[in-house]
Amino acid sequence: MESIVYKIISSRRNKFIVILMVILSMIGAVYMIPSKLILARMLPGKSANTFTVYVDTKTDASIKETKSVTSCIVNTLKLEKEITDMEVFLGQGAPLDYAGLVKGSGLKALKNQAEIVINLTDKHHRDEPSYVMVHRLRPIINKACGDLVENSSIRFTEMPAGPPTLATIVVELYGKNDVVLRKTALKVSDLLKETEGLVDIDIMQDDIYRKYDLVPDKEKIIRSGLNVEQVNNIVFLAFKGMPIAYKNTRNQQDQIPIFLRLDDATRLVEVASKTAFLDKLLSLNLMNDKGMMIPISEIVTIEAAESSPTIFRKNLKNMVTITAECDMVSQVYPLLEARAKMIELFSEEYTVTKVPGITTYMFDLNIVDKESGSEMLVRWDGEMKVSLDTFRDLGGAFIAALLLMFFLMVLYYKSFALSGIVLIGSFLSIIGVIVGHWVTDKIQLYATDTHFFLTATSLIGFISLMGISARSSLLLIDFSRSLIEEGMEKKRAVALATATRAKPIMLTAVAIILGSLLLATDPIFGGLGVALIFGSMAATLVSLFFIPVLMDNARALMPNCHGKSVHIDPDTKMTWCVLTSNIKSYFPYTKREKCDEAKVAYEQRLKREEEVRMSELKAEKKKKKEEKKQDKNSDKK
Repeated sequence: MESIVYKIISSRRNKFIVILMVILSMIGAVYMIPSKLILARMLPGKSANTFTVYVDTKTDASIKETKSVTSCIVNTLKLEKEITDMEVFLGQGAPLDYAGLVKGSGLKALKNQAEIVINLTDKHHRDEPSYVMVHRLRPIINKACGDLVENSSIRFTEMPAGPPTLATIVVELYGKNDVVLRKTALKVSDLLKETEGLVDIDIMQDDIYRKYDLVPDKEKIIRSGLNVEQVNNIVFLAFKGMPIAYKNTRNQQDQIPIFLRLDDATRLVEVASKTAFLDKLLSLNLMNDKGMMIPISEIVTIEAAESSPTIFRKNLKNMVTITAECDMVSQVYPLLEARAKMIELFSEEYTVTKVPGITTYMFDLNIVDKESGSEMLVRWDGEMKVSLDTFRDLGGAFIAALLLMFFLMVLYYKSFALSGIVLIGSFLSIIGVIVGHWVTDKIQLYATDTHFFLTATSLIGFISLMGISARSSLLLIDFSRSLIEEGMEKKRAVALATATRAKPIMLTAVAIILGSLLLATDPIFGGLGVALIFGSMAATLVSLFFIPVLMDNARALMPNCHGKSVHIDPDTKMTWCVLTSNIKSYFPYTKREKCDEAKVAYEQRLKREEEVRMSELKAEKKKKKEEKKQDKNSDKK
């Protein structure tokens, strides 16, 4: 090892080759991210023992129509052997779980809403993960049951591996004109449907449909000897139903309401029209205070009108939300593709401008309708926003760790050059992290036909590697300096230090690799394990071959006061820590004194070593002369 390192640092050509290889490796590793050789994602898919199907039919659908969709889904899923049981919740949400807290399951109470909870066999006894099963079943269910009721939306929801969001990709449209908002939301929905990798697109907005209002004619009611409240209650009782009394029982503490309304054959119409409702009213009569039977159709008017959709507001602004899920792909790339298409296609009808600045809302767009002049904001939210926030926070932690390490090394070595060497050695472990993810992705793609993503846990592993990589560089620098101070030539000292410290550096790397093997098989923390394994390999190679090249080129490695490094001799300086001594030396009244003392101590040590060496040479020469004299005397005898 010593001869290899010495050969590298002794030749300018060899050093240039090593530096060039490291630079090309760094460029190639970083290029893998924009070239999509490595796919980034917040967290990978998580196999669970359950998933949920959300069903939303048209806004004016009846509970019977919603049930027809859920029954179709249940009958289709009965063919799956891995499904143990299913629970259908009509007109309500399922009991709240981790995902339902954010997705609004607890707020569902309409006839056109339903949820189906599917329970699977244990994931440890199943060959097919739940997210792969959802990927396979989604097109089958949508093809069989998606067209039973108009405007039906069937969405598959899995237990999230990280923080739950409303959807993987959420597009929020903000504006003042509800008509323009509705039109734009439809265009955004169509655009998302054409984007590869996006499924379960849904517009969280009520449909506009024709409704029929039964309006009591107050003047006719009074002339007929009836009461307006009486007519309202009877009409509501007939078509909607209401409790009219309560029953007490010994078996229950609460009263049991007695609910009354007309049967389905009498109150329901087959076709929604004014004539059909009028035929139903003709069969209803109401007795006045004189005992006369008054037809309901004579005192009630049927009026057709458009429905009033629910207005959603956020931050005091009208809003329409469009949601989409990613089908076993990262949310980053479909979002960027959809946004690019949006900018291109919307330019014909809208004036599109990007939101200025670099924030976690940097993908937002400001659009203005050219026809009406209505201004709108397109905001991208959901898991993508959480990913940006997470990577921003981890990036800040990474930068903070680099800066703290750099300042600590500057205080310790009093050298920006040596501190930079430590920092570079720590940062270059990212080569192994990225290449390791590429290798693992190819292996997993071949074995399971699923991608291995660069996730937030991968970045955590990279940040944790920085301290380990810095330790290796510190070992080499400190040992090289001590050898140089003892009088050894610089290149030989660097080579010897690298060869001596190679064994503990490699043993540390092997320990990290063996300890991270179990992490690499975990579906969530696999990125952390891969980052530690391959990052340790790269950090070891960098420490043993690239760091010595930088050390050989650094003048600060030599102990002197005019350079960036000052040696504090422990024999001449009575201090408990070199770091505190270096901190004190930054004050003006002690800096020159410290420097002079270090210089004098270093010169005295060299002088003593030279005197010892000269005395040894003299003693050896004297000994040789005596031996020669003895040999001559013996020859004469």
